[in-house]
Amino acid sequence: MTSSQPGSSFLRPLADTSPSAVVAGFVAMMTGYTSSLVLMFQAGQAAHLSAAQISSWIWALSIGMGICTIGLSLRYRMPIVIAWSTPGAALLITSLPGVPYSDAIGAFVVCAVLLAACGLTGGFEKLMRHVPGSLAAALLAGILFEIGLEIFVAAQHQTELVLSMFAAYLVTKRLVPRYAILLSLLAGILVAGALGQLDFSHFHVALARPVWTTPTFSLASIVSIGIPLFVVAMASQNVPGMAVLRADNYNVAASPLISVTGLASLVLAPFGSHGLNMAAITAAICTGHEAHENHAKRYTAAIWCGLFYLIAGIFGATIAALFAAFPAALVAAIAALALFGSIMNGLTNAMSDARQREAALVTFMVTASGLTLLSIGSAFWGLIAGALTLFVLNWRKPPAS
Repeated sequence: MTSSQPGSSFLRPLADTSPSAVVAGFVAMMTGYTSSLVLMFQAGQAAHLSAAQISSWIWALSIGMGICTIGLSLRYRMPIVIAWSTPGAALLITSLPGVPYSDAIGAFVVCAVLLAACGLTGGFEKLMRHVPGSLAAALLAGILFEIGLEIFVAAQHQTELVLSMFAAYLVTKRLVPRYAILLSLLAGILVAGALGQLDFSHFHVALARPVWTTPTFSLASIVSIGIPLFVVAMASQNVPGMAVLRADNYNVAASPLISVTGLASLVLAPFGSHGLNMAAITAAICTGHEAHENHAKRYTAAIWCGLFYLIAGIFGATIAALFAAFPAALVAAIAALALFGSIMNGLTNAMSDARQREAALVTFMVTASGLTLLSIGSAFWGLIAGALTLFVLNWRKPPAS
């Protein structure tokens, strides 16, 4: 039994950790919050929620993500990162207005029950067993590709900052590759400070307080919020999230993970949590080589991510003001640099099987395109397109001699 499996030896997270793991955990947390925290503020404001209710929403998600990420990573000795549903938050911007908040909470409860049932019955595990490895790797590469491109897009607007970070990355990758992301982040902060781009004027510290809302249930809210949240969570979060783990050779059963996140979502729904799911982009930051050179010790990066989640949850909306102090280009650049290794591994594994190469390419291209159909993101459609391509090209076709 390898050290990346539970029960192989005593847990030693402090001994197993490294500076690169701490940085990977922080970058993963920062990437998750900066990419979609604003969506929850938009949804809450559109639904006329109070500041206390929005703060409780962020608290519930952060505490749930932190506890689940730390617990699952310690249990399986793997970098298992849990995140909120970003597509779900986007969905709520249009679906929350006009719906009584207690009905929306009831819809969150229904979504959580469906997620837990999907895990407990083993249905999701059966689905994942039928996803070919090359398509899973292509799915991962496609998800991360758009994020990776952001560093070059950001260079158009913040050229000095981004090029400084990229140069620091290249030099440190050559000389001290283990600390490339850490030193690139420090270089970015120093350059941003020298350019006067750090703004802490709106930063303030305030503790979050959970606000309980007793759920009520209506067919309209279940159909318009609960069911779409469940579909989006499974298609756009849990499927690519498991693909990230398996693409980096972390073979863990999917059902327990989905069950835990579903049950945690159920407990936290009355405080505003719209759903906890498997992470994809932020998980890849913790599963890649940059997080730790030892594959068996990368679980510590996820633990650090979970700890940073908990800190963010305790201070609630304050975290948004902290991230707002950094220029957007710095956040985009460090996230892209942290994902370079995972993108390379995904593309390499996707193209390794000649019979599945074209299907993997279709999966990658559709996923990377970012298209959305029926409110479902490109990760789901990329997997569907790749599976259809694989079926058409290889059905009843004899294996190459």
